[in-house]
Amino acid sequence: MTIQQKRPPVIWQTSRFQIDLSTPRVMGIVNVTPDSFSDGGKHFVPGGGFSGVFAHCEQLLGDGADLLDIGGESTRPGAPPVPLEEELARVLPVVRHAVKLGVPISVDTYKPEVMQAVLDLGADIINDIWALRQPGAVEQVAAHPACGVCLMHMHREPETMQMAPMEGDVVPQVLSFLAQAAQSLEDAGVEKSRIVLDVGIGFGKTVAQNFSLLARQQEILAAGYPLLAAWSRKSSLAAVASAEMADRMVPSVAAALLAVERGARIVRVHDVRETVQALKVWTAAR
Repeated sequence: MTIQQKRPPVIWQTSRFQIDLSTPRVMGIVNVTPDSFSDGGKHFVPGGGFSGVFAHCEQLLGDGADLLDIGGESTRPGAPPVPLEEELARVLPVVRHAVKLGVPISVDTYKPEVMQAVLDLGADIINDIWALRQPGAVEQVAAHPACGVCLMHMHREPETMQMAPMEGDVVPQVLSFLAQAAQSLEDAGVEKSRIVLDVGIGFGKTVAQNFSLLARQQEILAAGYPLLAAWSRKSSLAAVASAEMADRMVPSVAAALLAVERGARIVRVHDVRETVQALKVWTAAR
């Protein structure tokens, strides 16, 4: 008989919270966009106010989310950039509301101006698909005394990333990129305990490449940082499960569980209640 060893404590330092990652954490997705690939316009309609988004934040917490991730710009393949002022107008009211809810708040943005604005409001984490490669982004995060940051791997950019996906074995390429990005951030004065990595499922990768990153996720852990897994409702799940958007919940939960089993510490999901229930079963089995 083998005995499962309990994971050693890992703390993610953020602006207001030290998040214990010794148990997997569920990050609920809050899209403040009319055009997100999965739920665009469902909770936010331009000009229609923010009551639906506020209610969605509270619903996700009621469903068991440990933290929320707020985004004002769609990053689906082919998505055009959103002007700075528009992103600020979408995101800031939601952050003002969410920071009062008593949980860590992440903001999905690559613009340094948005980073500064949301951190000034009390946001805890910057979640950047560009891994702080935009001019001024590293400096913005490094200037903050404690905010957490998630660095994601992306090939090319949202408008073009799926036109010419990566070639060859993506695992060592992604590992090298993320390790270098994290080291650059540490060199800028950011403590290692503030950094989490994301392999960027669906961001410039083929279906086979995405699943190789899941199958070999342990290799990414060699970089020495906690991993965030963001498989929720991705098209690669639809490709293997023959699932339309409305039917992607079960494949998404399965992918989240597999990612956690392979060492991910945070899962970023739309279907919070179902993911939390599945993780309770996984925890009991351990």
